[in-house]
Amino acid sequence: MQSLTDEYLDDVIELLPGYDPDAQAGDCYFDYDAARDALQFVHEHCTHVKGELAGKPIDLEPWQQAFYANVFGWKRPDGTRRYRETLVFIPRKNAKTTMAAALACLMLYTDGEPGAECYSSAAERDQARLCFEITCGMIRNDAELAAHANLLKYSVTVGSGTYKAISAQAGTKHGFNAHLVVNDELHAHKTRELTDVLSTSMGSRRQPLIAHLTTSDYEREGSICNEKHDYATKVRDGIIDDPAFLPVIYEAARTDDWTSPEVWATANPNMGVSVSEEFLARECKRAQEEPQFENEFKRLHLNIRTEQAFRWMPIDVWDGCAGAVDAEGLIGQPCYAGLDLATVSDMAALVLAFPQGDEMHLLPFFWCPEDTAAIRERKERQPYVTWARQGLLDLTPGNRIDYRHIRAKINELAQKYTIEEIAFDPWNATQIATELAEEDGFDLVEFRQGTVSMNEPMKTVMRLALGKQIRHGGHPILRWNANNIAARTDPSDNVRPDKSASGEKIDGMVAAIMAVGRAALAEPITDDVGVFIA
Repeated sequence: MQSLTDEYLDDVIELLPGYDPDAQAGDCYFDYDAARDALQFVHEHCTHVKGELAGKPIDLEPWQQAFYANVFGWKRPDGTRRYRETLVFIPRKNAKTTMAAALACLMLYTDGEPGAECYSSAAERDQARLCFEITCGMIRNDAELAAHANLLKYSVTVGSGTYKAISAQAGTKHGFNAHLVVNDELHAHKTRELTDVLSTSMGSRRQPLIAHLTTSDYEREGSICNEKHDYATKVRDGIIDDPAFLPVIYEAARTDDWTSPEVWATANPNMGVSVSEEFLARECKRAQEEPQFENEFKRLHLNIRTEQAFRWMPIDVWDGCAGAVDAEGLIGQPCYAGLDLATVSDMAALVLAFPQGDEMHLLPFFWCPEDTAAIRERKERQPYVTWARQGLLDLTPGNRIDYRHIRAKINELAQKYTIEEIAFDPWNATQIATELAEEDGFDLVEFRQGTVSMNEPMKTVMRLALGKQIRHGGHPILRWNANNIAARTDPSDNVRPDKSASGEKIDGMVAAIMAVGRAALAEPITDDVGVFIA
């Protein structure tokens, strides 16, 4: 390890991006010996636990040394640590769990805190246990640490101190007296409750620490991750004066070129160590080729806070699938229908998806109330009346869609094509679904609009479109819908259509997604590299 001279430590503590620890130090001072002790402890007692380096000492990178040196070196006039809270905001694969486990070992073994209660917390118990298990592995790998520890399945005892993993059932966490909290993957916390409960449990400790470690969240109301990031950024930039908060923020800017390796290096301090440039290049290429993964790459690998909703289908990709569909040639062929009814005063859509070898051929049908067509044409600046004249849109009499027209059309189509299933969203569709199933004999399948139902079908449609394995004939209404559709992701990067963010109509694309999803599930096809899509 690098010789830890005072001069070297002076340089190291200045390495955290954009942050000057001296600027808000006030009457705090830097204890060089305490910083050296912490860094030497990690080097001498903490090991890698997984992978090819398992069992070998951790060779701290300079940015990691900066973290430990700042946390353990800065002191208040009474000799206790300066920092009581830190945000380590860093992309995936940058060894943050290993860092957190070494932090837990440091505070268990070197603090001398009577009855220290240390916790790793996360939204889910399995996530909280990741840090716990790495910590236990470090202890087992070092004879001196192991000699003073009692390792149990769910807890570690060192002297009078304990370490446990807990999850976001915040109501059960009152009464704790925490000395250390490693609050992992803050972006996955659905509410702030666990963080608040654990933060307030530290009030009676002399020098507690809560360390939030996370990748970026997306824009969403009530995000504790975004709240902490905003606060940490203001501390870093000197807008908020909080000498007890340590901001460790590695991120790219929204305006940066997210395809540039130089930008990757800015956001990933461990690039070339625990995360390879080759890996990031592969993930970036995937994001460029499959646009629904662009936000995922930016958020998880560059720590760019993204909008939850994003434009889903690149129109050039959709236009690349505009080959003619031979409706007459499909007569007698099996197909799968998607039916999106929206409201009775709005547009309704039916799409038939025909598996054809390694392709999926689409036939779309649309309805709109006749009395609202001219109004919608002026409001939405789309040629509703012209579409109707061209036979692309069926105008039903009055100001509400008469579902009898839709039912009659479906029965007419069933005389030509073999409709295996009709997927439908049960909202607004109970009556027509009942009639189609019980009176007309169709197989109706409920298909709700949440991520559970929509995630895989949307990804299937995108894969097929990118591979030019969808053929839709360039239908202008369906193209308009494709250009409108926005998607929404959850913290696990599952995706669903977002009608509220789409602005204009997407009914045809929703119907197409449902139809393709059921078709691919029933009759898997392969993409251009032979991978089954189902």
